[in-house]
Amino acid sequence: MITLYGIPNCDTVKKARVWLADQQHDFTFHDFKKQGLTSDTINGWLASLDWEVLVNKKGTTWRGLPDERKAAIVDAASARELMLEFPSVIKRPVLAGVGNACHVGFSAAQYSQIFA
Repeated sequence: MITLYGIPNCDTVKKARVWLADQQHDFTFHDFKKQGLTSDTINGWLASLDWEVLVNKKGTTWRGLPDERKAAIVDAASARELMLEFPSVIKRPVLAGVGNACHVGFSAAQYSQIFA
């Protein structure tokens, strides 16, 4: 089962959803702000992705964190706790369920390669 994680008003998530629908891929959309996330879900992502790929240090959520909190994010465990507390800090979208890997972000070329 393919799952696309993100928030519906994110432009990159919108593009990914349109691409998946246009290519007729069956997928479930998981709005992690409304539906939340579990440690198990994030642990699954961390099994194939580095935590530094998942944490969006360019976004407004990260920039709004106190410097002490930013400095405390030093490994997968501390990043997981941050992502559970502030899902908006996750780089979007996260695509899971295609092979054994998870993928972050979207471009048509990237998704074409993933689904080739």
